[in-house]
Formats: sequence, structure tokens, C-alpha cells
Amino acid sequence: MGTKYFACALIALLCVITVGASANVESPFVLNDDVLALIVLKADLIDPTSALRSWTEDDNSPCNWTGVTCDTQTGRVISVQLHELSLSGRIGRCLEKLSYLQIFSLANNNISGPIPSEIAQLSQLRKLDLSHNVLSGSIPPALGNLSSLKSLDLSGNALSGTLPEQLFSNSLRVLDLSFNGLTGVLPSTMRALTSLSDMDLSHNSLSGPLPDFQPYMVNVKLQQNFFNGRIPAEIGNCSVLKNLDLSHNFLTDSLPDSMQRLEFLSTLNIASNYFAGPLPSWLQSLTLLKEINLSRNAFYGQIPSTVGLLKYLYSLDMSHNNLDGSIPSTISRNMRLKELDLSSNNFTGSFPSMLMSSIVSLKLSDNQLSGPLPDMMNTHCDTVQHIDLSKNRFSGQLQYLGLCENIHYLNVSHNLFSGSIPDFQEGSALFVLDMSHNELVGDIPRSIENASGLSILLLNNNKLSGRIPPELANCSYLIDINLSQNDLLGSIPPEFGNLTNLKALDLSYNNISGVIPSELGELHNLKFFNASYNQLEGPIPEEGNFDKFNKSAFVGNIDLCGANVEVDCPNVMPKPIVLNPNSSDSDDNEPNPFGGANHHRHIALSASAILAIAAAVAISGGVVVILVLNVYSHSLSRPADIHMLEGYSTSSSPDLPLGKLVMFSKNLDPKSEEWVTSAHALLNKDSELGRGGFGTVYKAVLADGRTVAIKKLMVSSLVKSQYDFEKEIQFLGQIKHRNLLALQGYYWTPQLQLLIYDYIPNGNLYSHLHERSHGDVPLGWPARFKIALGAAHGLAHLHHACHPQVIHYNMKSSNVLLDEGCNPKIADFGLANLLPMVDRYLMSSKFQSALGYMAPEFACQSSRINEKCDVYGYGIMLLELVTGRRPVEYMEDDVVILCDYVRALLDEGNPMICVDGTLHDYVEEEVLPVIKLGLICASQVPSNRPSMAEVVQILELIKSPVNSKDLL
Repeated sequence: MGTKYFACALIALLCVITVGASANVESPFVLNDDVLALIVLKADLIDPTSALRSWTEDDNSPCNWTGVTCDTQTGRVISVQLHELSLSGRIGRCLEKLSYLQIFSLANNNISGPIPSEIAQLSQLRKLDLSHNVLSGSIPPALGNLSSLKSLDLSGNALSGTLPEQLFSNSLRVLDLSFNGLTGVLPSTMRALTSLSDMDLSHNSLSGPLPDFQPYMVNVKLQQNFFNGRIPAEIGNCSVLKNLDLSHNFLTDSLPDSMQRLEFLSTLNIASNYFAGPLPSWLQSLTLLKEINLSRNAFYGQIPSTVGLLKYLYSLDMSHNNLDGSIPSTISRNMRLKELDLSSNNFTGSFPSMLMSSIVSLKLSDNQLSGPLPDMMNTHCDTVQHIDLSKNRFSGQLQYLGLCENIHYLNVSHNLFSGSIPDFQEGSALFVLDMSHNELVGDIPRSIENASGLSILLLNNNKLSGRIPPELANCSYLIDINLSQNDLLGSIPPEFGNLTNLKALDLSYNNISGVIPSELGELHNLKFFNASYNQLEGPIPEEGNFDKFNKSAFVGNIDLCGANVEVDCPNVMPKPIVLNPNSSDSDDNEPNPFGGANHHRHIALSASAILAIAAAVAISGGVVVILVLNVYSHSLSRPADIHMLEGYSTSSSPDLPLGKLVMFSKNLDPKSEEWVTSAHALLNKDSELGRGGFGTVYKAVLADGRTVAIKKLMVSSLVKSQYDFEKEIQFLGQIKHRNLLALQGYYWTPQLQLLIYDYIPNGNLYSHLHERSHGDVPLGWPARFKIALGAAHGLAHLHHACHPQVIHYNMKSSNVLLDEGCNPKIADFGLANLLPMVDRYLMSSKFQSALGYMAPEFACQSSRINEKCDVYGYGIMLLELVTGRRPVEYMEDDVVILCDYVRALLDEGNPMICVDGTLHDYVEEEVLPVIKLGLICASQVPSNRPSMAEVVQILELIKSPVNSKDLL
């Protein structure tokens, strides 16, 4: 003790001498304990705003110092509160000298380092608040010696490790350890917290069963952890409980009936768990409930009508469950209800007639509701700000919605609404408007300029006609406009050049004519542009980002010219002759799959090309041979929407139709001589790389040494028509990402469809994990993590960056190819859209090889399959990467399901047992969160799975050693 005191005194003395010398005053050498401790505390802190300038050794009484309070009788310091002063540095030594201290707060600063164990010597401390700093390390067990401590707040730091058993004193009333990186099972000593009223352990990585619920608890927040098991029946003994948040855990079973005794409960949030069963009828007995959130679970059945009788209820969220039936009228008549979210269920019936009387936020998307919207929306929508009715079967007109001038967000997409778009009231507050995928007709109203704050406008896939109103350019905040798949006429308004915030503009599949205004070249934020399949002509702007848009953005406009379409401007060459081996001159009524009038496609043939045709026809043999004609003439330009080549097939059968080959990149134009390698180089058994659910893949080497992979699609009768096939394939050809296997072109005949891809030489992930030859070096952890992150990026691009969204439907490790640097490339994406009956195909025998990766919703005919099925397959792949085991393994007497096996080990507290024994270089701080992420992705309930964008964010944080512990 003497040594400790001497060290503190020496530090304080040095501080005094330094300050005293600078002030040229005599330095006091005798300091009382309080001044000594505070001077040392200040010395270890960095005070950029001089908030502690009153802390000076010249004053031997600190009672007037900033943040310091003294006892009026003893004169000793009893409170030090330095919250929100922009302080940094570390918590100083010698705090034990503040022997009378009762309150110590450094909240909301930037203080780092560990929590000093000396704090435990402050025997009279009643409140310790070190929240919202950047403290690290573990919680000192000695804090449990603070027998007078009533409030402990260490939230919002970077603390790690398990909770020490010695931490909990029965004097504690408030415990807040939220937003840290704490792990492990809660110690049994928490049962000693019999006086606890407020407990917040949220946003950590705590696991195991829930803690004991104490009788005096008022506020309990345990969300965002890995707690599992049931809610204990003893929760009913918490007679004064007001707020309960158990969301985002792994809790199961039904809600215990004892919860009906929580008569003072105001907030109930159990979202994102695994609760199941019908909704409890006793909810009506919790008469003081204001907020109910039961979303993202597996509840089924109907909503008890008595829920709507809760007179204080203002927020009700039961979204993402399996609820059905109609929406109770009692809910629509509840005048206090402000927020209602029943999206992603199976509700039927009509729109609740009285619902708009007081509502602020209404979300009914992704149900089976039908019928028109009630007329009363005309007079009862003054308060509403958010409406989402998307993905239902609503019909009728939308004329009343234009009168709801306070709406910020309006989404009525994917319904059966008809009629015209309503006029917009002056001063409209609309920020997002999505009316896509309906049957709307007529013009886009000029009054849309009244929604001056509009940021996103989606009107695609309707039957809108007329011209695009130039007034739309007055909505200067627009960042995304999609008017595709309509019947719009006229020209592109040059006023669009004023939309300087615009990032995406899709005008494809309309009848828009004229030139692309040069003013659009001023849109430097424009990242996505699509004007394909219109009747545009003239030069493509060269300014701004237009040089970055490839041919696919301009497909189907036969008179456009410019570098993007590789046609010189102006076009002075006569249009060359048509040569299409699949058509005849008499077939004048053949529809043009590329839009516009039925013009012949013009392809100029050189003498060498004609000779190549003759040579190809002369090739003998009974096997299909694909000969591509090289229409590559440097002296001629041609108005082609994509770099299209007419190809030919020869066969012993004279009835086999000739084919068409299209390549998407000029750099990969195959010359005819490069492809005259006979069908054996393309489609024979020796060149086969593998077989999958969609077809067989062959390897082909071109004459110049380039290697491609050619997928021969399976049974042709399953493939859509040529028009639909080419439309889908051309869309897939636009998708470019470093973690997606690039589609370079395609070949079509009614009997044979080939897809041409980049060749990836290093095989697929499945073979690297499960089919290694003896002596092959297994993938190390850095490579596996790189594969996990890259594949997540690829899927996220498909789900969130592609319009329309692309769902893989068959995400598994054998569809993840690896290049020489172990960079993953996802293959086979988007191919399910080529099939006219996807759902039936997915359940066919051809998909049985993916059973270990198939999301459980595939087994339910009534379930709606969305992008979360890919997240499930990705989660299984993550578990494969960590464990090295197959998704399903068949033993002599048992079948081991990988996700069940790993989840059981996690529940037992031994997840690291499952790690692949060949991994010797892994970091546990990375592997454990990846295991947990894999299990979350493989959740049985689709709504509980994260989006792939969220997965990418999580993996990026796991990769960072600073932030990884804050995450899972």
C-alpha cells in the first residue's frame, strides 16, 4: 500500500512541478488524497477542449472543479461526472484514493484501454458509468466487490470475453452491458441479482438459456444475442415488468401462458426468433400494451380479434410469419393505432375499410389481399406517411391516393391496379413512389412535378402511354427512374439533363423515338442507363458516363450509332443484305424479337466468310457442328444492337435447322476458322467438364489458344421460346461482377441451346473441399474466408444491384468456381428463368443433388420462394467451408445433416469442435462468427435470414480484428 501511495504521489508531484514551472509559481508539495487522485486522473486524460482547466493543483479543495461534487459536511469528493466532454486517453491510476466516491461517470467520451481493477477499491461507489467509450479487454471480476454498487453501465464499448461469475452483487438494481463483444453463457451467479430492476445485455454474442427473471424487473433488454431455448415460465412472476425485448435470438417454442400475468407490460418485442404455434389468446389481458412486435417468427393461424381491443396499442408488427385469414375489423377500428405491419403473411380478404382513420405507417405487402381500395381513403389519409401494399392482388383504381399529400413512401407494386396514375397535390411530400408491375394506363401526369422531393420513381411494367412529361425534371432530387416495359411514345426530354442527382434511368422496352439528348451526358452521377428496345436514332452521347455503358443498354434501336454500338456516325454506308438461314423472304409477318418494325437484319459478308460457309457445309460426319461466320469487316460499319453473328449447323439430318450465335463482347468474337474444330471439340464426351441440373458443360479451345466453357442446356422442351430465351440471355449477358461467371454469348436452334462462358481452370469449391486427391494441399483459412466473402459479394450483386432481381435458386458449393487465385465465381445464376415452370422443375429429380442446400420452403407448395432461398444455400456453403464436411452425410445407421450438427455443438457451447481438422491457420475470432453467420443464413424461417447485403457487411466486419467482436 505504501508503494502504491508513493507512486501516485510521485506522478502527482511531477504533474504539479510541470504545471507550476510553466506558471512560474511555487509548487505545493502536500496534496490531500482527493486532489492527488484527480490530478493523476487528469494527467492520463487528453482534454482537447480544456474542459478540465479548473482542475489545478493550486486549489487544495476540488469541490468547485468541473464535474466534481463534494459532501457538504466532510468536504470529501463524492461524485465525479465527466460525461460528454470529448475526453480521450485512459482511466488513470490512484482512483482508490477517492475513498468517499459514490458516483463515477466518464460516459460519452473516447476513453480507451482496459477498465482498471483499482475501481473495485471504491467501497462506497453506488453508480459506475463508463458507457459509450472505446474501452477494451475483459470486465474485471473484482468489480463484484463493490458491495454498495447499485448501477453499473459499461455499454457501448469494445469489451470482450465472458461475464465473470464474481461480478454480480445483490445490491445491483441497474445493469447495462449492451453493445459490447461479450460472449459465452451467463454465469449462474446472476441469480443473486434479486434487486435488479433494469437489465440490458443486448447487442453482444451471449449464448445459452435466458437469465433468471427477477421479481422486481421493470425493463429487460436481451436482443441481438444468441440466447436459445424457451422463455422460462418464471417470467410471470415479474409483476412490474414494463418493457421486454428478446428479439434477434434463437428462442423457440411458444410463449408461456404465465406471461398473461404481466399486467403492466407496455412493450413486447420477440421479433426474429423461432417461436411457433398460434398467437396466444391471452394478449388481450395485457391491457397496457402499447407496442407489440412478433415479426419474423413461425406463428400461424389467425390474429385473435381481441388484439384490436387493446386501447393503448399504437404499434403492431406481426410481419414475416405464417398468419392467415382476414385482418380483424377490431384492428382497423382501433383509433390509437399508428403503425401496422402485417407484411409477408398469408392474409386474404379485402382492405380493412376503417384502417386509414389514424394510421401513420401501413405495411401489408406480400399477402393475398384482394379487391379495390375503400373510397374512404379519400378523406381519411391525412396522417398517413408510409404505405406499402405491394405483392398482393389489389385491383381497381388509385385515384384517391393522390390526395394523401403527407405520404412520404408509397409502394403499390405487383398488384392488379388499373386506370390512370392519380394527379399529385401541390406540396406532395412523396419521397418514394413505386407503382410498377400493375395494369395502369394513360399518361404520366404532368402534376408529378408537385412531388418536388421525389427521389425514386418506379412505374415500369405497366401499360402507360403518351409522352414522358418534361415536368418530371422539376423533381430535382430524383436518383432512380424506371419507366421500362410500357408503351411510352415521343422523345426523351432533354430537361432530364437537369437531374444532376440521377443515378439510374431505365427507359427500355417502350416506343420512344428521336435522339438521345446530349444533355444526358451532363449527368455525371448516372451509373445505370438502359434505353434498349425502342426506336431511337442518331448518335449516342459521348460525354459523361455514356462511354461506360455497353451495347446492352442500346439493344433493339436499329438506327443508333456511336462507339457504344461500334457503328460510326454518320452512317453513310448502304444497308447490307440480309442473310438469315432460319428465315425466308416470304415470311414477312415474322415478329421481330428485338422490338421495332419488322426490318431485316443486315450482315455484310466478305469473300472469306462465304468460303468458310462452303467449307463448313462440306464437313462430313453425323454429329452437330457449329460453324460461326465471322462478319468482321474493318472497312464497313453496321447498325447492330449487339455484336451478332449468324451461325450455321450441319448434320447428317437435312431437317436440322441452322442456328444463330450471338457474342456479347467484341474481344471474344470467334472467327470462323477458330470454330472449325468439329463438334467433337465442343460436344463430345472427351471434352465434358461436368453435368448439373441445367445441362452438361464442355471445354472448347479456340484456334488462337483461348479456352471457353460451353453449357449445353438440358431437355429443350423445358426451355422457353426463342424470343423469351434471347431476352433472358441478353439480360444475363449484361451482368458483370468479379465474383460472377461471365456469360459471353449463346447459340440457338429449336433443338439445341448452348451458353458460352469464360473457362475457369481451378475447378469448383465442392471438389476442393470434398474430393481432394491424396497429397493435394487443402484450402487454408485465408483462402476459405476469401471465397466466403467473394461469393457473398456475387450473390449480393444479383439480389440488390440487378434490375430485375436475379435469384439463383441453386446456390451450392459446386456452383462456385475458383480461379488460380482462389477468387470465387458463381455459375449458373439466372438459368431457372429460362424454364417456363420453374417451381415444378426445382422439385424434379434433377435437383435432388442439391437437397442439402435446398431451403425448407421448397418443400411447401404454398410457400413463396424469394431470394432468401439463396441465402440458405450460401449458409450451408459457409458451414462447409468451416467444417470441411458435406451438407448431408450418410453413415451406416444415421444421416448427419450439417446445419443440425453444427447448431447442436453451438447450443452445447462447443462450436469449435466442428472446425475442419485440416485447418491449422485459422483465427478463432473469425471462425466462430462465421459459424454463427452460417447458422443464421440457414435458418428454417426465410424471414429470419439476413439479406446478402447484410451478409457482406457482417463478413467485412469479421475480417476487421477491431470490429469483429462487436458483431456476432
